[in-house]
Amino acid sequence: MWRKAEENKGRPSPGTSPSGVPSPRHPAAAPPVSPNTPAWVSQGIKIKGEISGRGNLFLDGVFEGNIHIADGSFTVGPNARVSAEIEAREIIVHGEVIGTLKGERVQVSGTGRVTGDLETRGIVIEDGAVLRSKVQVRRDDEPPQPPPPAVLPRAKEAAAAAGAQAKDQEQ
Repeated sequence: MWRKAEENKGRPSPGTSPSGVPSPRHPAAAPPVSPNTPAWVSQGIKIKGEISGRGNLFLDGVFEGNIHIADGSFTVGPNARVSAEIEAREIIVHGEVIGTLKGERVQVSGTGRVTGDLETRGIVIEDGAVLRSKVQVRRDDEPPQPPPPAVLPRAKEAAAAAGAQAKDQEQ
C-alpha cells in the first residue's frame, strides 16, 4: 500500500514532460476570458491602420488611423499617442489624442491631452487636462450632426467677386 504511492511519486503524469511542463500534444488550456475584459495594446507597440469591433479596448502604445468601437469603450493609456478619428460609446483619454472624437461620453483625465473636434452627449474634463478643441455637446434626443459642407477657397472668391459686381451695378 505505501510502496505504490512512492512509485507513482517519481513518475510524471501523462501529458507532461519530466520537467512538469505540458507536452505539445496536450497544450495547457488558456484561462477563460471574461467578455468585459478589454483588449490591451501595451506601451512600445506601434499600429497604423484601422481598428473596429464591439468590445472594450485599452491602448497604451502609438496608433495612427481610424478606430470604431461599437457598443464599447476606448481608453487611451497614459503612455499612448493616438492620431485618429475615434468613434466609440465611451472614450477615456489619459494620454495624447490628435483627431476627431465622437462618443456618447468623453472623459479627459488630468494627464490627458486632446487636439481636434469632439462630439458627445456627455463630457468630463478633469483638472490638469489639456483640450484644444471645438466641442459640440448634443442633447439625448438630438441626432449626430453631419459635418458642415466644406467651401472651397475659389468658391469664396467667386462669391465675393459676384457680390462686388452686384454692388457696382446698383450704383
